[in-house]
Amino acid sequence: MTARPAKAAVFEQLAADGVRHLFGNPGTVEQGLLDLAGDSEVGYVLALHESVAVAMADGYARAAQRPGVVQLHSAVGLGNAIGMLYQARRGGSPLVVLAGEAGVRYAALDAQMAADLVAIAQPVTKYAARVLDASSVLRELRRAVKIAMTPPRGPVLVVLPADVLEQPTAEPAVPASIPHTRAVPEPAALARAAALLAGGARPLILMGDGVAASGAQQALTRVAEALGAPVWGVNSSEVNFDAAHPLFGGLLGHMFGADSARVVGGADAVLIVGTYVFPEVFPELASPFARGAAIVHIDADAYEIAKNFPVDLGLAADPALALDALADHLAVPAGRAGGARGPRAAPAPATAPAQGRERQTDGADGAVGAGGAESLMECFTRELAAQAPPGLVVFDEALTACAPLLRHLPPRRAGSYFQTRGGSLGVGIPGALGAKLARPELPVVAFTGDGASMYTIQALWSAARYRIGAAFVICNNRRYQLLDDNIERYWAELGIAPHAHPEAFDLSGPDIDFTALAGALGVPGRRVDKPGQVPGAVRALLAHRGPYLVDLNTA
Repeated sequence: MTARPAKAAVFEQLAADGVRHLFGNPGTVEQGLLDLAGDSEVGYVLALHESVAVAMADGYARAAQRPGVVQLHSAVGLGNAIGMLYQARRGGSPLVVLAGEAGVRYAALDAQMAADLVAIAQPVTKYAARVLDASSVLRELRRAVKIAMTPPRGPVLVVLPADVLEQPTAEPAVPASIPHTRAVPEPAALARAAALLAGGARPLILMGDGVAASGAQQALTRVAEALGAPVWGVNSSEVNFDAAHPLFGGLLGHMFGADSARVVGGADAVLIVGTYVFPEVFPELASPFARGAAIVHIDADAYEIAKNFPVDLGLAADPALALDALADHLAVPAGRAGGARGPRAAPAPATAPAQGRERQTDGADGAVGAGGAESLMECFTRELAAQAPPGLVVFDEALTACAPLLRHLPPRRAGSYFQTRGGSLGVGIPGALGAKLARPELPVVAFTGDGASMYTIQALWSAARYRIGAAFVICNNRRYQLLDDNIERYWAELGIAPHAHPEAFDLSGPDIDFTALAGALGVPGRRVDKPGQVPGAVRALLAHRGPYLVDLNTA
């Protein structure tokens, strides 16, 4: 192989690994690398903030099931991206982050923007490394792709000092090797799992995004139907189980452990698959499971099995293969609905978690309450469902307003629905852009809140610049409604009399004009204040060629 500067070899390696997009925000120490971007088959997607670049890459990785590659600028750029990298780490998104640095030769001077980038990134990545010699640049890039894509997937950082990239390397660019790690438990372990679960009179299944990552949706359905067990989502932000299936119970909240305890406490046999338990902000310290309940945990990530609470049997295995084999031990032929027990009705949902992400049927979330008029969110999502083109993909960051969305457009098809995860706000708009770049043939609509959207509103500029034809719905109630809901629960738990919400939760005065803001960033849109405006707004949103925004008044 002829020697060339390592900065040129970087683009060769990205191309060899099938990378089509490099999401980034440039800085001076990356100028040598980016000077070659225009000559590469890897397209550079400019974001106006690092969190936007990471969130776009995250949405791309989730929809494409391939690495999302990000370029960040030194310590300040990496610092701006930490929140979104945390989300990617929690959600298992395979990101490869390339961070620039002035140079190894300046390390001892503690100069402007100097910092230990590896140390900064370690809490939010699977692996972080700094390249010190040009002959290792491509090796580290291949290693990064391998680690990011090997279950449990997650983000990886590679620090590329500018002076190292200027050095020549003769190393060839070849595709990264991704090890095949899909494993199935031994028959004796599966037989024991089947006996534990089938022995219960009140079985329950808790599932998460490890199901979607392994393509285990059909296998999970077989097991659920064999056991007649309701299925609840825990760390579940993708289509892991058909939301219209009679055994679908809903999604547990991510705020308070008491809500999860009410769901799981009555089960005497529990299957946990593809998730950690429990991911609430305020989890229960004592086990929420009933004493004596048989608990089986299947996950590709052995670390998560019995991490917080004991289990009777932990199976570190591929969820799809393990569930298929478990269904065979439960004597349910593939394709047979119902199973030995037959599907039973899902139990009534627990008291609504404050995050508002479980399946609900009525109330202030936007449904028709007793004697009340239909909300605009209810009206809009019903109309969107009626006009929805085939293959519609929804990116949902609506949080407190999403219940009508889940009613009218229940997540049923793998790859058709993505929800925010990990606690980072602002993923909705850039996440939808990444998903659209991954699946350009499909219509993509994002739902986000007024508060959440302002974390990454700059993403609209990137949408306009590259004419990424995703649509965006701002659920605008002029408040941080989630904080309103949570503080009311806080008052109730501590016996504090209800009173006015903190002024810090209020986003009015001045109101944000989202259509004007979107227009200033190059994206057309319209405001919807009345039900009569909804059909036309939905038609415009779906028909517009290019990005489009609807400011939906949900106050």
